[in-house]
Amino acid sequence: MAEHLSTHPLHHPRRLRGPGTGQAPVRATAADSLRVAGRIVLPSLASGVVVRRPGVLAAAQKWQWDASAISTMQELRARHGGAPVRLRVAGREVVLLVEPADVARVLGESPEPFALATTEKAAALAHFQPHGVLIETGGRRRRDRRLVEEALEPERPLHELAPSIVAAVREEMDLVARHAHDSGSLTWEGFAQGWWRAVRRVVLGSSARDDEALTDDLAKLRANANWAYLRPRREAVRERFTRSLRSHLARAEPGALASLLSSDAEEQVPHWLFASDAAGIATFRALHLVGSYPHEAEPLRAELADVDLSEPQRLDQVRAAVLESVRLWPTTPLLLRQSTEPTVWGGLEAPTGTTFAVFTPFFHRDWQTLTYANRFQPRIWLDGEAAENPALVPFSDGPGVCPGRNLVLLMASTALAALLEHRTAIPTSAVSMTPDVPATVNHFALSFRLREEG
Repeated sequence: MAEHLSTHPLHHPRRLRGPGTGQAPVRATAADSLRVAGRIVLPSLASGVVVRRPGVLAAAQKWQWDASAISTMQELRARHGGAPVRLRVAGREVVLLVEPADVARVLGESPEPFALATTEKAAALAHFQPHGVLIETGGRRRRDRRLVEEALEPERPLHELAPSIVAAVREEMDLVARHAHDSGSLTWEGFAQGWWRAVRRVVLGSSARDDEALTDDLAKLRANANWAYLRPRREAVRERFTRSLRSHLARAEPGALASLLSSDAEEQVPHWLFASDAAGIATFRALHLVGSYPHEAEPLRAELADVDLSEPQRLDQVRAAVLESVRLWPTTPLLLRQSTEPTVWGGLEAPTGTTFAVFTPFFHRDWQTLTYANRFQPRIWLDGEAAENPALVPFSDGPGVCPGRNLVLLMASTALAALLEHRTAIPTSAVSMTPDVPATVNHFALSFRLREEG
């Protein structure tokens, strides 16, 4: 059922190269450094880098932290003429990028000289995946990246296992919808339970469907990982998680991603499970967008009415809605790269070990430069407008782009389609979507009533 490679802009990352803006980084003032720390860095860390913290996200939504952070970035750009801004954070040299061209340069020239394996990222992921491709370097990274791509098929809109993937997701979402109908409400808790059942089936097979202990242990390790090197590792939990994971991988159930995985790549699987959390969040938020903006969602509904959803489908309109969810509310607010050698910016040299930071909410929601910044506009992922902006990076970009991007879009679009097939999702939570889409939304608090149609 899998299709050939697509030339559609929805499916292909940009291979970015270029000199950037050509401007040398400028040193931030003490006041600038305090504003960046208080409005961007600390809120991002407090919300949870590896696993989200519900209480903090509730506060972030109430006070619209991301709107304040975006305004701070706009002020920095205006004050320094678009030049990258140098900061000193915890004794480390950090360069905050404020122009799309510089984002294109750093992401396009990864992993050398801008490595994905930053000190902070390595410390966080070491809690549950010390040898993940995201924090590997050199020859080992190239080998493991190749093995991961062979299993995840990043360039194919429909994975070769699409029939079993679609069946698993649809079955679990049908159960979610039935429970929501019986209880009168679809909440994050109800959706997440079904989503994780589908994830375990897709990655490990049907025998893992009800192994909540596996993903609960991963959640404990991820919560610890939020603290990176500030908290000791929970070795007993990690050993238990690893034993359970290996027992599932050893079965290599047909139809599951585990069946495509060589033993050399088993250490990459924790990241697939970890990243599935963000995919579920994006899907649930996309449901809220579709329910809140019926006019903009008309092409999506027309698409669903025109295809057999029991078979794998590309569902470009649905995928565009998911991409808009991630644009409006990025699941990775800070993209970090760390230089492996001196790099030249506007004739000046940034030393080896410099961290380069991309604050994605700013580039995705910069209302000073983007006409669609605070509106739900899925069409930009279909008409090429999003592809023209190198700083719209829902799955990162360049050689370090997420290898699971099309798998995520397949699962997310299938889940949305299953929930919306013959139904309308009516938001019931107190989250105003007018006149603009809010900069921060707490997905834990979203809820819906599913109204049967026809």
